[in-house]
Amino acid sequence: MPMDAAYIDRMKRLMEWEATRTAPPDGFPHLPDMPAGRYTSQEYYDLEQQYLWKKTWLFAAHIDEVPEPGCFMKWENIGDPIIIVHGMDGEIRAFYNTCRHRGAPVVTEEKGKAPRLMCGYHNWTYKTDGSLVGVPEKQDFGPDFDMSCRSLIPVRCEQLGNLIFINFDADAMPLKDWLGPVWEEWEEFRFDKVRLAARHSFDLQCNWKVAIEANMEVYHVPFIHPDTVAPLVDSKRNVNTIYPNGHARMLAPPPKQTDREHVRAVDSPPEWQQIESVGEFGRTCTQSYTMFPNWVSPLSNYFVPPLIFWPTSLNTTKLELVTMALDWGDGPAPDLWTVPDETKPGGRDMSPIILEDTQFGEMIQKSMESDGFKSVPLSYQEARIYSFHQSCDKIIGLNRVPEELAVEQVIGEEWVWPNDPRVAQMEQMEAAE
Repeated sequence: MPMDAAYIDRMKRLMEWEATRTAPPDGFPHLPDMPAGRYTSQEYYDLEQQYLWKKTWLFAAHIDEVPEPGCFMKWENIGDPIIIVHGMDGEIRAFYNTCRHRGAPVVTEEKGKAPRLMCGYHNWTYKTDGSLVGVPEKQDFGPDFDMSCRSLIPVRCEQLGNLIFINFDADAMPLKDWLGPVWEEWEEFRFDKVRLAARHSFDLQCNWKVAIEANMEVYHVPFIHPDTVAPLVDSKRNVNTIYPNGHARMLAPPPKQTDREHVRAVDSPPEWQQIESVGEFGRTCTQSYTMFPNWVSPLSNYFVPPLIFWPTSLNTTKLELVTMALDWGDGPAPDLWTVPDETKPGGRDMSPIILEDTQFGEMIQKSMESDGFKSVPLSYQEARIYSFHQSCDKIIGLNRVPEELAVEQVIGEEWVWPNDPRVAQMEQMEAAE
């Protein structure tokens, strides 16, 4: 959906309408309390592991991590051992890192480059397209041994520009269809041109949903981010959009006394290239996209900086902080989310904004695990969180989620893009003025 002049005007008017409303929009459903067990139940966590993470598109790598034919890298962010391979034919593929002989890993290095993939256990050898081409003492397997049916097991792998995504579901819809309108909205940010500038991981002591939900609403901004985000985001004029397949976007202008272009120009050294194709909202507003299930990213004319949340147990999470940008010349690579700290793993620590969002994670988790945590009431401002939970249950399967752990599916299609009842209400109010 191109952001043409009419769309931009409508969204600006919606921002002002949001600021003047005194209640949720007419017809917006009451959001029932969400069960506490969604954050603390091993049963629900196991359902996520079995279904949610195996049926959704997951960001795995940037092409810069496997830049040339023959390059490969290990990827194990949801447990299963995967290798991402830049084939000698130029294709990017993903396979289970499991030899078809006796299950040993085909590669043991985190990254490498080779024209063939060779298992170190018995030297079974595979081409970079996954086909088995070498078996020592092959004659001992007998005359009926068919190498053509012993290729590495593939995992769905598709690209959005330079970004590599995988999906464990062989029947999953294509990545472009999964993203739907978001695919077109992201074209202006040149995912086909941005380079990988930084990628660091941090361990959080909380459920992954506790961590990601801090990035799905602006209700907390004046209280958690008074000196960092609040000067740049007018939470009263924030407009949330719910997309199909669990994705969402928040779009918030700066407070009216703030010159957002000036702030960005000060914060971004002149040697960093701007993404010239980025439109008005990317240059003047804070717009943050949630790509279901675990990607959150503000997108601007300087950066594509996703935060990626990976569950490592019921109450622990790995947070990946990634910065992608156009060429930064001879200077240091930009890193939007982390700062130098030699006492931390990898010599980096989270930036103040991220530390503010994660500071309560462990305390929240402990409180949630107490008898004092019964349920979660959400406001209209937090509707993206409720919609996210609806999508979790849909992906898992509504028939699989126990009643005491399920959320009611109250946000209907009438509130999902391209539908938006707020527009008619806004126009009615404008006509009455």
